[in-house]
Amino acid sequence: MKKKTHKTSSDLKAVEAVKPESPGTGSPALQQSHEGDKIKARYSNPAYFRENVEQYLTNILHTDLKTADTSQLYKAISQVINKELGEMRLEYNKERKSVQLSTDKTKKIYYICMEFLMGQSLKNNLYNLGQTETVKGLLKELNIEPEALYDEEPDAGLGNGGLGRLAACFMDALTTQGYDATGYSLCYEYGLFRQKIVDGWQVEFPDNWLPGGRVWLNPREDDTFTVSFYGEYHEYWEDGKLKYSLQHPQTVEAVPYDIFITGSETTAVNKLRLWSARNSASFDMNAFNNGDFTNAARNTNSAEMITKVLYPADNIPEGKELRLKQQYFMVSASCQNIVRDQLHLYGTLDNFHKKTAIHINDTHPALVIPELMRIFMDDYDMGWDKAWHIVSNTVSYTNHTVLAEALEKWNTALVQSMMPRIYSIIQEIDRRFRIEAFRKFPGDTGKTDYMSILGDQQVRMANLSVIGSHKVNGVSQLHSQILKDDVFHDYYLADPDKFTNVTNGIAFRRWLCQSNPALASLIDECIGSEYRLDSSQLEKFAAFRSDKYVLDKVDKIKRDNKVRLSNYINRTMGFAPDPDSVFIVQAKRMHEYKRQLLNALRIISRYQMILENPGVDMRPETYIFGAKAAPTYYHAKFIILLLNKLAQEINNNPAVSDKLKVVFLENYSVSTAEKLMPAADVSEQISLAGKEASGTGNMKMMINGAITIGTLDGANVEIRQAVGPENIFIFGQTAEEVYRNLRSGYNSRAVYERDPVLKQAVDRLEIGFSGTEFSNIKDYLLNPTYSIADPYMCLMDFKDYCRAHDDLSAAYEDRDRWNFMSVVNTAYAERFSADRSIKDYAEKIWHSQPVLK
Repeated sequence: MKKKTHKTSSDLKAVEAVKPESPGTGSPALQQSHEGDKIKARYSNPAYFRENVEQYLTNILHTDLKTADTSQLYKAISQVINKELGEMRLEYNKERKSVQLSTDKTKKIYYICMEFLMGQSLKNNLYNLGQTETVKGLLKELNIEPEALYDEEPDAGLGNGGLGRLAACFMDALTTQGYDATGYSLCYEYGLFRQKIVDGWQVEFPDNWLPGGRVWLNPREDDTFTVSFYGEYHEYWEDGKLKYSLQHPQTVEAVPYDIFITGSETTAVNKLRLWSARNSASFDMNAFNNGDFTNAARNTNSAEMITKVLYPADNIPEGKELRLKQQYFMVSASCQNIVRDQLHLYGTLDNFHKKTAIHINDTHPALVIPELMRIFMDDYDMGWDKAWHIVSNTVSYTNHTVLAEALEKWNTALVQSMMPRIYSIIQEIDRRFRIEAFRKFPGDTGKTDYMSILGDQQVRMANLSVIGSHKVNGVSQLHSQILKDDVFHDYYLADPDKFTNVTNGIAFRRWLCQSNPALASLIDECIGSEYRLDSSQLEKFAAFRSDKYVLDKVDKIKRDNKVRLSNYINRTMGFAPDPDSVFIVQAKRMHEYKRQLLNALRIISRYQMILENPGVDMRPETYIFGAKAAPTYYHAKFIILLLNKLAQEINNNPAVSDKLKVVFLENYSVSTAEKLMPAADVSEQISLAGKEASGTGNMKMMINGAITIGTLDGANVEIRQAVGPENIFIFGQTAEEVYRNLRSGYNSRAVYERDPVLKQAVDRLEIGFSGTEFSNIKDYLLNPTYSIADPYMCLMDFKDYCRAHDDLSAAYEDRDRWNFMSVVNTAYAERFSADRSIKDYAEKIWHSQPVLK
């Protein structure tokens, strides 16, 4: 077929007939900054950019363009970009302040989260600034590929999984759309861990990301705040007011480091502020001079331990204490900073809730609520009622889990010891809430006790988050409904208007435009490039779902991406999966409810089927996993061991390996995901229905044209609504059926006994793979321990899972049908953009408009 531009398609004309208003219409925001544009234009000039790079290489690194290695070039180019962003940030500060002072329709948005999984910054910033070609031109002179430069940057060790990646996506969307936003988190010296697979077992090594990532950190020691822990706490009454004294506390300095956040085609530059802990006391010189070196450094080491590592192991009391200390350290420094900024800009706290939105992402920052109360009452002499009115109308909360064990609870003695004033405030919040709850539910002391913050010698952080927030949201339609129907049902009965839904979204410019440039170029060719800033435009691509030229191009682009991933696997693991096999991908945190074990059981059944029938006619299958398990989550680590031992046996068996391969990607990260997502044919989203809040990996693979096989869980429900049931493969129980079957007494052994294929796969666990047996996993599936066997019902859904895979395999062989589905999935992923999520937050929860168009 002759190549065409597709701009005259009748289908496309019909779609173009109704165009949405451009973002920001009717807002009080200023237009883009002329000064910001001038700065970008200056740095986009190849000669000016080259001059700045050469100056850095000469003056700082003592080398030059001809002799610099890729590591030095990465540092020099990153420093030049960081300098440019600093200049743009200065101009943006002037503009946003003038808007904030001139209108009541905008707020400063503060997004507080323990994780921000930023990935690599250089490539993303160059794309957003429109300066990728400038750098490519310089590198071409040096015969260096851009990817070699990008790969010099480590992934910033500031997050673990979906929670942190969502926060990073939201900062991108907030900036692109011109909101005045600041993210707050901790400047962890070490990330979660660097995963090594040693003889199949996960081993954790330090993730020391700072040597390569420090280039993006801008220290602001002039903005340091002090955070207090422990101390001798006494309350007393004076002049009719409750007073307190706190003597001999441990004080720690919170030193801020700012990472500049760019948006696409905007002069706005927001920031992510990361707090690093430092001892506030002077060094004990006397102890040092007397040879007591250990005691001389003890206070310093104790303070700096707070931001040493992301999520210290909490299976020991010291680990729990350090986690809680991290949370309060982050919250206290952030709240002090926010209040200080409010007073600098407005000179009053009376309008705090009208000009400020503080969003707590999960329960880790829940101490924002009592900490703001402390600051307002203790530092600014505000009465309780006024302070509570301001706080409860400022803070909003996103819940990310329905799992009871994941709803944080802290021992009251620990909280009282570490934060005595905060605990006193929590007690008063709890006392007043109990009075109000008993008024709404008279006589129901059980309900009041269940809803309260304090109970069973615990501080319930989810309850505190709900009580102290004016809005609470889930992250998918199903999840938000479960919050209202189950997790927070009593709160919903008391105040239904408090609860809403904002479905998660992804930074699609990163996960489509940057990660899959060939597909993005095809979409540009078909519908133009407006979708890059307005994700709703992507829906127009659906008009080409039956266009043979487009379907063939989609097929070729997918195969090219699979070749790229196969080459990467070959470089890192020593073997290359067949790009003509179907790439079936499950990449997410390793957890029982996500059911990597269900996937493994089916792979075992496929392996046994091929052993019994070596001549079977089938499309080769490559199963790709990426996952980390928490260091003390031993059951999850055994599942990783199972996957790796299974891979070892299958991949080394010549009778099977041409039909079946299993790949476990070591140390799965954002930069690895950017190679994986565009190459996925099949997106495995197989959590037990009712357990996954949303998921975002499902959205990333969807926008890259992968077809989902999944349960009706999390955002899968909305993906099915978007693409239609014929363009997704759904299996298994619904959330209601799960609840009903568990209530009636789920018997996994009965399921096992009546399905011979399943029984054979489960029994093979006892024999094992590559010399390692997994009878412990078989026991987990069949023999009740603390509650029931197979608590996430892998066996119950196994047969229907296999049926759905059979349907999927048949569809894959009809290449036009499969590519039709792929186009539909890409097009209707438009509703899952972070841009849309942020607009929902701004309209439903924060009640704010952008400061910059």
